Amino acid sequence: MGTATSQKTALGHLRILDLTRVLAGPWCAQNLADLGAEVIKVERPGCGDDTRSWGPPYLRDTDGNDTTEAAYYLAANRNKRSVTVDIASPEGQQIIRELAMQSDIVLENYKVGQLKKYGLDYASLKQLKPDLIYCSITGFGQDGPYAHRAGYDFIVQGMGGFMSLTGERDDLPGGGPQKAGVAIADLMTGMYATIAVLTALTHRDRTGEGQYIDMALLDVQVAMLANMNMNYLCNGKVPPRWGNAHANIVPYQTFATCDGHIIVAAGNDGQYRKFVQAGGQPELADDPRFNTNPQRVQNRDTLVPLLAEMVKKKSKQEWIALLEAAGVPCGPINRLNEVFEDPQVQARGMKINLPHPEATSVNLVASPMKLSATPVSYRDAPPLLGQHTDEVLHQLLAYDDAKLDELRSKKII
Repeated sequence: MGTATSQKTALGHLRILDLTRVLAGPWCAQNLADLGAEVIKVERPGCGDDTRSWGPPYLRDTDGNDTTEAAYYLAANRNKRSVTVDIASPEGQQIIRELAMQSDIVLENYKVGQLKKYGLDYASLKQLKPDLIYCSITGFGQDGPYAHRAGYDFIVQGMGGFMSLTGERDDLPGGGPQKAGVAIADLMTGMYATIAVLTALTHRDRTGEGQYIDMALLDVQVAMLANMNMNYLCNGKVPPRWGNAHANIVPYQTFATCDGHIIVAAGNDGQYRKFVQAGGQPELADDPRFNTNPQRVQNRDTLVPLLAEMVKKKSKQEWIALLEAAGVPCGPINRLNEVFEDPQVQARGMKINLPHPEATSVNLVASPMKLSATPVSYRDAPPLLGQHTDEVLHQLLAYDDAKLDELRSKKII
């Protein structure tokens, strides 16, 4: 149904009605938009997506002054068209209903049961459009004792076990649970939702049948613990936090240099020997307390301070050069300015720039998806609030100027 993209894109034939806000849902919608789908983002008149006000920082205009476009909002909303509709009003609900009938997919992250009272739940819309794909994203899913709780990424990171595995060891300074530096439960739910939507599309294309997708942040957070889940399920032992160290390999952790930090991942005895030789202390490889990995794990509290002193004697770049030359797995811990200055990141084109009506242009982060035949497309910067309301309602629903003026006078749009 989508018409806003070229035929070169994989999903240019699709239209998505995006009723989501904040991060998990918008992240899913942006993925699909990058792959070519037309995405209509429905927002509240006057204020829009919550993240529009989650600043500073804000995008700056050509004079260096802040605009009203928050960086958080800009992270997850490119390639979309913004339509403002008061979904709590009967007239607004009718607009959403009509837009849904013109769409292939509906994404929503309202509280459980909230859209049912508006007649915009899956059961209601399915009666009008049987092949509709409808994806709900909530904190805890549509059933279970927590279904009606509000879901927040930070809380889910704790409830789902992630924070029990993340952070420094309890017996070391700074020990204790730690959340991730980004909203990983939201982001991973957005990624899983993307996969689920594409799977449902494949099924629809084969059978003509739409379906309902129930995505929950807690489910995703539990699932993504991967091998740590299995460690517990296999032996019944609750794994502790190891900070930036490894439970079974030494040295496999971060070290402070004289001007920053590096990661050393010496996965075998040969790599360990090369590491200490590069640091000018080959005797640490000959010491019987440290010459094999089991011995190093057993004596880590003795060895690691010695290695830490060794690493502090050189700079981050000196160590990277030495260890790369020696074949020891390593890497810097880059600040974001260093990330975007990294030649590999630049070579991969991970920073893009799009025209923006408030600031001439805006820098954004590229999609990591690299497809040879149907590449990701970057068509539009994240839209201004309600930027496309008239355009969309005129094009898709054939509303004339008089109708639009009437709806606007009633604050429906």
